[in-house]
Amino acid sequence: MKAFVFPGQGSQYCGMGRDLYERFGEARALFDKANGILGYSITDIMFTGSEDELRQTKYTQLAIFLHSYAAAILIGREGIAMAAGHSLGEYTALCFAGAISFEDAVRLVARRGALMQDAGLQNPGTMAAIIGMDDAALDGLLEEAGACGVVQAANFNSPGQIVISGDIAAVRKAVELAPSKGARMAKELVVSGAFHSPLMKPAEKELAEALNATDIRDAGIPVCMNVVASPVTAAAEIRANLISQLTSSVLWSQSILAMADAGVDEFIEVGPQKVLQGLIKRISKTAKTDGVDTAEQVAARTVQA
Repeated sequence: MKAFVFPGQGSQYCGMGRDLYERFGEARALFDKANGILGYSITDIMFTGSEDELRQTKYTQLAIFLHSYAAAILIGREGIAMAAGHSLGEYTALCFAGAISFEDAVRLVARRGALMQDAGLQNPGTMAAIIGMDDAALDGLLEEAGACGVVQAANFNSPGQIVISGDIAAVRKAVELAPSKGARMAKELVVSGAFHSPLMKPAEKELAEALNATDIRDAGIPVCMNVVASPVTAAAEIRANLISQLTSSVLWSQSILAMADAGVDEFIEVGPQKVLQGLIKRISKTAKTDGVDTAEQVAARTVQA
């Protein structure tokens, strides 16, 4: 059984999506439609913008969504039984699954990116990768570092690879303590905010308003959602999970295992880079992984189909 998985923030690169735009009319129409909805050219930022500009959360999330969704539509839905996305990628998965229209997804992703960027300015925070530590030891680390402020697990990316998020002092304390708790490596990340932590609360209320004003339908295929790590199709659950996602942990490892338990044995990453393929290989030794990023890779799959 095959599933599409869609990447999140951090997978962007300069020039992303340009070959899709130039080679496929369907992708060009989607990108041009997004520019019209936004009132500015996100494609200029994707194709010729600087790395610093593309790294701004309000642009990054849109760029990754558009690249990923266009590639997925070009490949088609045949044979895809389930979907999932890492953080921002969950919006791509839900749009692909028919739960959210493309137009509404563009608006929601734009709103989410802007709100998260603003929340990072209102509540300055940071994130760090903790490598080589088991979950039990992590609990103790977070409890001790929590004396310096808010800190929690943001992403359970793969066994032994966890990202934490929160107040700068608390995250840096966790990084300092981590080696003594058994971590092989602990490193602060370059980010614009403490994503998937309570510091994103300022964004949550306004995103909830946007989601509540959006027509969300039952998904045509199950989407394994970050907050619950289980396949979801019901519109009401989708809406609630998307609201919770901003301040909750991304249960990626748990989601991949749940999908494997449901019968998925092939995971196809659709969108920029290969981050999720690497994580999935560490989560499940038996899972087959592949990826579709470039126009050439899209063309190869459409020829096969």
